[in-house]
Amino acid sequence: MVAITERYDRLTDRLRAAGDWLAPLGLRLLLAYEFWSAGSTKLGVEGGAPNWFANTDFPPPFGLLSADLNWLLVTWGEVLAAVALLFGLFTRFFAFSLLVITTVACVSVHWPETWSGLSQLWEGYSVSRVVEDGEFRGNFRIHMLFFSMTLVLIFWGGGKLSLDHGLIKLTQRGDLIQDRLSDWLTLSLALLLPGVVLVYLIPVWGIVLLVGSAGAAIAHRMRG
Repeated sequence: MVAITERYDRLTDRLRAAGDWLAPLGLRLLLAYEFWSAGSTKLGVEGGAPNWFANTDFPPPFGLLSADLNWLLVTWGEVLAAVALLFGLFTRFFAFSLLVITTVACVSVHWPETWSGLSQLWEGYSVSRVVEDGEFRGNFRIHMLFFSMTLVLIFWGGGKLSLDHGLIKLTQRGDLIQDRLSDWLTLSLALLLPGVVLVYLIPVWGIVLLVGSAGAAIAHRMRG
């Protein structure tokens, strides 16, 4: 039994090492393709924000901006993020930018108008537009996938096949980066990011996570 677990541990060590090179690359390339396609299509639109976009209700603070400014932000946000993720440059920043863009799009267009429970909410986990009894139930499956993909890149970075890793090596920070910290502040960050998303989609869940994040941050400060 000990020999089996030792072989398993050696295997997982090698898989983890290989994953540092390969795992984030696939996510980066897929997201780069998807958002380059979306952003470049928007670049081809002349005359500012189209009517469907101008008539969309955006959550705060984006609802305070003009439709043309929001169109400009999302267009160049998608294009620049796609290029950056392709090369793995400032991966965490641009992955977070796409997380914001995806959240705003989901809240404004793809989230159901009303829902009374998780079973009803699940009806909208679809690519096509779902309408029941005249009410829009959602079509947010792709956005849930984007949420998961961007969160992985935010937490793990672009991997070793990235310009980010090259910059780390160039500035001789490799040893410091590899010393991963696991403390209350780590827990706070882990709760903060999904909490920011869920506070727009399922407010009660988002508030619980944000309160937990704040509590972990306080605990870190008290222990420090």
